[in-house]
Amino acid sequence: MIDSHTHIYGEEFDADRDAVVSRAQQAGVSHVILPNENLASLDRIEAMHKRWPGYVSMTIGLHPEEIGPGYETELQAMHERLVAGGGRYVAVGEIGIDLYWDATHRDEQMAALDTQLHWCKEAHIPFIIHCRKGLDECLAVMDNFGETLPRGVFHSFTGTAADVEAVRRRGDFYFGVNGIVTFKRSDVPALLPVIGLDRILLETDSPYLAPVPRRGTRNESSNIPIIAQCIAQHLGVTLDEVSRVTDAGVRDLFFKQ
Repeated sequence: MIDSHTHIYGEEFDADRDAVVSRAQQAGVSHVILPNENLASLDRIEAMHKRWPGYVSMTIGLHPEEIGPGYETELQAMHERLVAGGGRYVAVGEIGIDLYWDATHRDEQMAALDTQLHWCKEAHIPFIIHCRKGLDECLAVMDNFGETLPRGVFHSFTGTAADVEAVRRRGDFYFGVNGIVTFKRSDVPALLPVIGLDRILLETDSPYLAPVPRRGTRNESSNIPIIAQCIAQHLGVTLDEVSRVTDAGVRDLFFKQ
């Protein structure tokens, strides 16, 4: 099983990162993808990539909550890293729109999303979208690309069936499913058959959103099997089927050239 979205490079794991990776491997997590947030986190991601070559994949992008005054300078520095990276980054992300707490920089977030989607086209890599209370804005930016819109995944998707359809009208995208699917009052289980197993990617979003029965603790990539088992139960398939199909989705999106 592949964890397609985990922040185990963060400072929350500085004291025991080796053990965290070891637990993930022992749990059957065969690979992890690290979504970037800002320039500082990019250095952390690259350190993990060097420490665990072949096990860790890197992405590059400016998280929408990081966008404020002077964000263009940070974007330019990231673009230079992407160009110089020689294909080391498997996606641009996590990027998108987040208006949950503050809509002050809505226009800047939309401009940054547009810029970074152009990076995807230049580098021929997909995107990882973070979208929170901003689906209309995300789709409005995407509509500027028409048929040239890059491929991607909507990370931690918790929208409605109508939202799934709205996304699909723009392209054949994937949807990230994490520990939220295990929560008692979650609407995600009802979305699983709407999305379809072949368009689901497993993720933890560690250290956030630990699944039941570990909710309230620091999340880790080793919890991927819990999420996969929950998906299997809701869809009436085996755990092996969930693992096989979602791993194929990760390879199709991030590693298919």
